[in-house]
Amino acid sequence: MIISHEHKFIFIKTAKTAGTSIEVALAQICGDRDVITPLSGSQEAKRPGRGAQNLELDHPMVPKRPLLHRLLRRPEREWHPSKGYFSHMPSWRVRLYVGEEIWNSYFTFAFERNPWDRQVSHYHYKIRNKISKPNFDSYLSKEKKAFVDNYDLYSENNKIIVDFVGRYENLTEDFDIVLRHLGLEGKVTLPKVNTSANREADYRAYFTEKTRKLVESWYQREISTFGYSFDQTTPARFYTAERRQMVAQGV
Repeated sequence: MIISHEHKFIFIKTAKTAGTSIEVALAQICGDRDVITPLSGSQEAKRPGRGAQNLELDHPMVPKRPLLHRLLRRPEREWHPSKGYFSHMPSWRVRLYVGEEIWNSYFTFAFERNPWDRQVSHYHYKIRNKISKPNFDSYLSKEKKAFVDNYDLYSENNKIIVDFVGRYENLTEDFDIVLRHLGLEGKVTLPKVNTSANREADYRAYFTEKTRKLVESWYQREISTFGYSFDQTTPARFYTAERRQMVAQGV
């Protein structure tokens, strides 16, 4: 997640949508006051250029650390809300922290991906370090661990509250739309970071009829909002009504 006061944008980082690549790219043009959340694991140490910064937050709505963790002096993980700003931070919480004036005047955006394709990517990410790797069907049987809750990152009360939701399937084109809108065209290049290895090129090969319907039942909001289907990966882009015209015109 990035809050750039330098360029007046807020990037909401969703899971398995090239979010790390986008974050690494945008961090290079950020200023000293901008908020950049850390990458996971050892990736932060390998990040080129400007890294995580300005994470601590003095705000009454920042959750307190669990009492047991405090008593045991246990460090919180990088994604825990008590850290202040964190990586996959929901847009409603960002808006709460920065205030309505900044939220409404900055360009806010996120990216989304076909839910079936995203689920396969998430599967490979989750099993990457396991010695005994569960098959795809077994992984899907544990909804709590398999569910990818992207929709709630860029929405509040089931209403999308960011200005622009780009497509992973149109990543380069849609990221260029963001850069043009911000006046940063030609100044940022997307790297390839955190890609899944050893996966079938066609995500549909992973699914049985049962698991296809299971994923469909999990992600009805994304499917109905963006027009995704099991076979269709490039539906129309989504804009809020307020920003559709200005983004299209590059304003």
